[in-house]
Amino acid sequence: MGSAALEILGLVLCLVGWVGLILACGLPMWQVTAFLDHNIVTAQTTWKGLWMSCVVQSTGHMQCKVYESVLALSAEVQAARALTVGAVLLALVALFVTLTGAQCTTCVAPGPAKARVALTGGALYALCGLLALVPLCWFANIVVREFYDPTVPVSQKYELGAALYIGWAASALLMGGGGLVCCGAWVCAGRPDLSLPVKYSVPRRPTASGDYDKKNYV
Repeated sequence: MGSAALEILGLVLCLVGWVGLILACGLPMWQVTAFLDHNIVTAQTTWKGLWMSCVVQSTGHMQCKVYESVLALSAEVQAARALTVGAVLLALVALFVTLTGAQCTTCVAPGPAKARVALTGGALYALCGLLALVPLCWFANIVVREFYDPTVPVSQKYELGAALYIGWAASALLMGGGGLVCCGAWVCAGRPDLSLPVKYSVPRRPTASGDYDKKNYV
């Protein structure tokens, strides 16, 4: 029972991390305008993401523009798109694999093969977390490096956006949840007595009088 609880907890964490990764991929707040001037009153704020850039006026009006040309984008944006979308799709595959091998489902007969399927799903989730970390850390490194670069004008300096923090949290959930799924599958493979019990009962056969036999079947 303990290994099944680990798998369920890990799967819940992975699902939350998957939703967070999708949210981080779609949000346009990977880079946010840095306010370095002494004047507190600002006319507009610029957000930049993987798919669009937005300008937020001081009045609250926001205008976004989707990137029209893929080839005109920088190399880090193109790579971040590919890696992030790949991580999201791989997480979807990991979901089906984990559900197939989970102890709470009956897609595969209980045994070592079922535990290996769940172990594969957990490993795929952990791989998704690592894959998502690459573009997040890459973007963060570029933003920090340009922020402290004296040759970059103040108007072109950016700070880390909220999407990066959401992505880091999602990556941690994916890796942690995948690790829990792997632990649950590993424990189940080594200790079958800790898995969910599966009980079978023999159907009672009617007697000649029409009543059911009251013998106890094991």
